Amino acid sequence: MTAADPLRAPEALDAFREDRTYLGADHRRNERRTWLVTGICALTLVAQLAGGIAFRSMALTASGLHMAAHVAALLVAAGAYALARRHADDPRFAFGTGKLGYLAGFANAVVLAITAVMIGVESAHRLLNPEAVDYASALPLAAAGLAVTLLCVWLLRPAHSHAARHDRDGDLNIAAAHLHLAADAAVSVVALAAMAAGRQLGWGFADPLAGLVGAALVAHFAWRLLHRAGAALLDVNPSAELTAEVRARLEADGGRVLDLHLWRLGPGHHAVIAVVAGGGDAAACRARLHGLPGVSHVTIEARPAGDPHADHGHVH
Repeated sequence: MTAADPLRAPEALDAFREDRTYLGADHRRNERRTWLVTGICALTLVAQLAGGIAFRSMALTASGLHMAAHVAALLVAAGAYALARRHADDPRFAFGTGKLGYLAGFANAVVLAITAVMIGVESAHRLLNPEAVDYASALPLAAAGLAVTLLCVWLLRPAHSHAARHDRDGDLNIAAAHLHLAADAAVSVVALAAMAAGRQLGWGFADPLAGLVGAALVAHFAWRLLHRAGAALLDVNPSAELTAEVRARLEADGGRVLDLHLWRLGPGHHAVIAVVAGGGDAAACRARLHGLPGVSHVTIEARPAGDPHADHGHVH
């Protein structure tokens, strides 16, 4: 029985990243874009909340509250980028700091869910206790807020790298920030439609009703993000396609995979642990995975073909 050990198999060292820096290919670019959008959203937040209070518009206030959540979320995302970069070479992190983005995404999903509850509660209160809305003043400000949000959505659009095709989430940190703003754009569209209906048709209930619809949309986005980030943090297999390719390569020379685990280390980076019987030594097995996009860290245990435990393996 042999195990892949960098000290015992120096010939395999060049096949995979041994520095354990598993940051995304666009890490610095995404960090800069996140800080830029944070500043834009902070200015928009102030304008929306001031307008919502001054014009007594729940739809506009809901957009402002949602934007406040975005500012907090963007600060978390930008901070995660900075911390991951700063501690990328810290040996205390056994598998690097690439998962900080997933942790930030999960935290932002929780914030998004709380925002949905806040908007829903306040909208229900306004629906039962309606207040007059200054539609003429609120509409232009809501339209301006939507324009700013759409600009930020465009600035944070995720890149589609080659490695990301093996990992449907790609850089989940910037995807989470993008999702926050996409949700805000959807809420803003609903708010504009409601205010237009209130102004033209006199439907006073439309404004708080739009808040409830917005709350439902935000809750939906929050659930999607919780599911994706939670799966990454709990090491759910990220790609059946990549797992199948790893297995096929390891079994290409008469080997048999007895146990296989694949999980995310960071955007575009995955780790593989495998037990292989009859496929040569550990270095040979590692060499078969050389050049496979998305695989950055490999640990192999090689067993002889006649191993008595060969019928008790598992593939994950």
